[in-house]
Amino acid sequence: MKIVVREAVLDDARLIADLTRQAWAGKVAAYSGGHTETEATVLPDLQQGGAFILMIDDKPVGCARWLPEDENGNVWKIRRMGILPEYGGHRLSEHLLEAIIHHAHTCDISELHMALYPEHERLADVYAVFDFHIAPELEFSLRDSLAPPPIMLRKFFD
Repeated sequence: MKIVVREAVLDDARLIADLTRQAWAGKVAAYSGGHTETEATVLPDLQQGGAFILMIDDKPVGCARWLPEDENGNVWKIRRMGILPEYGGHRLSEHLLEAIIHHAHTCDISELHMALYPEHERLADVYAVFDFHIAPELEFSLRDSLAPPPIMLRKFFD
């Protein structure tokens, strides 16, 4: 199995929307906006931030995005990470997370934020290996007021 993580380009917006919807189906609560992703909703994320696509044997099987969280761009939020269901259970999302961490480090980002839906709280231990810690002081900026609040995670760079 050949695993490659590549940086997305603007032309990948439709692919990323498709991957996100497929990866989140049946795994993320129905109220999440990830289920209604389109090329038009992904394109601004790629223009303002970026994304990585996980490839297995030249087939796209997952993706993750980041956006600046603050005005000066020193804090990024990780968004919409997901792996297609048939590739789940192999910790493949860690490749995407490592790519974002490495990219953030090379861009001199001071911290990363990530939201976990309550049904995925168990993943906080996985992300702790990458020095993400629960940060109750952070609020999720895109939260739907009808949905339960996500668990916010934060990673500082030295």
